[in-house]
Amino acid sequence: MKLTVLADNNTLTDHYFEGEPGLSFLIETEGRKILFDTGYSDVFIRNAQKMDIGFLDLNYIVLSHGHLDHTWGLVHLVRYFTEAAIEKKQAGKPELIAHPFCFYPKQKLPLQNNGSLLDEVEVRRQFPVNLSSRPVWITEDLVFLGEIPRKFTFEHTDPEKRRICHPDGRVEPDDLLDDSALAMRSSAGLVIITGCSHAGICNITEYARIVCGESRVVDIIGGLHLLDADGERLEKTGRYLGSLGLKALHACHCTSLLSKVALAKYCPVQEVGTGMKLEWQTSASFF
Repeated sequence: MKLTVLADNNTLTDHYFEGEPGLSFLIETEGRKILFDTGYSDVFIRNAQKMDIGFLDLNYIVLSHGHLDHTWGLVHLVRYFTEAAIEKKQAGKPELIAHPFCFYPKQKLPLQNNGSLLDEVEVRRQFPVNLSSRPVWITEDLVFLGEIPRKFTFEHTDPEKRRICHPDGRVEPDDLLDDSALAMRSSAGLVIITGCSHAGICNITEYARIVCGESRVVDIIGGLHLLDADGERLEKTGRYLGSLGLKALHACHCTSLLSKVALAKYCPVQEVGTGMKLEWQTSASFF
């Protein structure tokens, strides 16, 4: 499996790509191309073009959750496919996978819309859609985890000003139940791929181990949503991640410098930036 960072908060020295406070990865495995999140703008498309990466042969679009820094780029992807159709370029119809709450309107006051610019109706007009709270296997070794059980109480966060608007008119505190992740079975153990980890990276990892039937975890890449975490949470998170024996922790996007420094006491934190490429051997190719 190959993963290319198309958009992240950071860029790398001598790699002249653009960054933004958002996230987008391209995953290639077992003959499939999967776009994981679309960032905030068209930065992921512009960076992909510089890397000679196209999207007309995409098989899947996976959204980690509905927040603007992960879904607003979807508008530009629709434009990308629309222009291809106008120009009579051959293109596939990638299936979009997300949690059923992903496209519900979200508020983070005073922002009236902190969620997707496209509603579910429009998304279904553009793509085949699979909204699932249960795990969805994309390939033999790659799975969308669906709704993450919240096991570790230290990872619980107060919704504060976050609200979610249900189709029946109810407006409730948003516990971000739509936050999900991908897990890939490699020959060395699981690779966890996250967007923001609002569900908690320890919760996500524990559930991935159950779903995949694999206790080993070799790498975690993505946002950990540790921006202003207190010392207790960082310590407990660090101890949990340290117990996994990770080969690498590629913490990025919504992980503060102080959190990375704290986690580096427990596991090998690695730098991440736009343009970075990672590769793992899947268990299927191994066996």
